Amino acid sequence: MKIRSSMLFPALFVLTVATCFAANNAFMGTWKLNESKSKIAAGGPKNHTVVYEAAGDSTKVTIDGTAADGTPVHSEWIGKFDGKDYPSTGNPNEDMRSAKMINDHTYDVVSKKGAKVVLKAHIVVAPDGKTRTVTSQGTDSMGKAFTSVAVYDRQ
Repeated sequence: MKIRSSMLFPALFVLTVATCFAANNAFMGTWKLNESKSKIAAGGPKNHTVVYEAAGDSTKVTIDGTAADGTPVHSEWIGKFDGKDYPSTGNPNEDMRSAKMINDHTYDVVSKKGAKVVLKAHIVVAPDGKTRTVTSQGTDSMGKAFTSVAVYDRQ
């Protein structure tokens, strides 16, 4: 009986910690673009679906959308919200991305191509956890500046 009890406590502890992490991370899950509430600039990317999931002690962000010219884009980023650059794959306009957590519902992203900053985004999840707003500023492939506000609904 003591063996079962001693094995049960660590298992419950791990499950509780994992559940608390998932419940407290407002970003985790799948987000779908709400085009009627968004103001996507001409020349800016349109991310239709964004998925946040745990990847060990990091976070994996998978984005499916379209580029300004209408071609499909699928990108992936695995990193931490510590402000350091981590590789980004699949998006021809960036090769590195950094994310810095401001608070439990807010973080900032900087995307780079080479060493050049090509996009900055401020991302906020509403207090009720149902919507996510991304305000981004960047330059398109022709070097023209754009600003977009994209609103996403939790799926």
